Amino acid sequence: MSDQRPTVLTCAQPTGQLTLGNYLGAIKNWVALLDDYTCYFGIVDQHAITVKGIPAELRRNTLECIAQYIACGLDPEKAHLFVQSHIVGHTELAWVLGCMTPIGDLQRMTQFKEKASKLGFEIGSGDDLRIKNEGARPGATLNSGLLYYPVLMAADILLYNAHLVPTGEDQRQHLELTRDLAQRFNATYSETFNVPEPHMGKVGARIMSLQEPTKKMSKSDENLNATLFLLDEPAVLKKKIMSAVTDSGTEVVAREDKPGISNLLSMYTASTGESLDQAENQFTGKQYGEFKAAVADAVIAALEPVQAKYKALVSDKGYLQSVIKTGNEAAQKTAYKTLAKVYRKVGFMERPR
Repeated sequence: MSDQRPTVLTCAQPTGQLTLGNYLGAIKNWVALLDDYTCYFGIVDQHAITVKGIPAELRRNTLECIAQYIACGLDPEKAHLFVQSHIVGHTELAWVLGCMTPIGDLQRMTQFKEKASKLGFEIGSGDDLRIKNEGARPGATLNSGLLYYPVLMAADILLYNAHLVPTGEDQRQHLELTRDLAQRFNATYSETFNVPEPHMGKVGARIMSLQEPTKKMSKSDENLNATLFLLDEPAVLKKKIMSAVTDSGTEVVAREDKPGISNLLSMYTASTGESLDQAENQFTGKQYGEFKAAVADAVIAALEPVQAKYKALVSDKGYLQSVIKTGNEAAQKTAYKTLAKVYRKVGFMERPR
């Protein structure tokens, strides 16, 4: 009997350790979906090569990312964990979708503009979308993979006909492009794709940088004190939290004018399960130092079982490979079905048997 549950898909790049933000703001919410949805969780190594890296590290990080996912609660008995480059269909569907995507739509993507700006390139606005390289760093290149990234992301989602995509605000624009492409394909060739909806978690939805609490916590932040990594030792976690930026005043309350304290409260409530009101009441009249220490203790306690499980998993490469093999098989079965349907609709001739 086929699985009639709605489909959820979300993916992560294997570019190093996951962060506390990934865990509390995303993965814990994904775990809550396992029983009610058909879940696909991809390690998108093809996206990772848009930035130059070390091949051996990419292979190691891919396996370790699978181990971190399982340690965080993504049960491979309930979800399909797969590796993007192992599946026939992602790049193939991306080409079809790319042929339906105006290049201006890609050049207007906020993330593309930000990545281009970091390399010293300027993207024009309005009707002038030229890429200007007068200020580019010596030797810097703006590879087409960075521009094409959102189309491959759309293919990742539509290949599995996902109904829901857990996503952060930073990926909203890319998901909107995915929705546009699904609707465009359906209108051109007939109903084929679900138009995916974003799924936003309620608890700990945005864990911010410890040093710049108006920015999202990122594993690529150059300031290591800004990010809490899933596998940081307890002493390191405590040191980073105790040095976190706070705000003027002494009140431990979540307010727009107190982004530092609000961020720490979000970490605390997501780690302990307490409500925001409970947390604010608990720390009424307490000093920031005492509050930070409590946040550190809560985060360390929340990550202790995750770290212990990860250490056991990462040493068992045979098991991790078996998880990938099983997840790949399920993903490939779905991908082939979608790709065959798309190829037929766009007019590609069937292979002679």
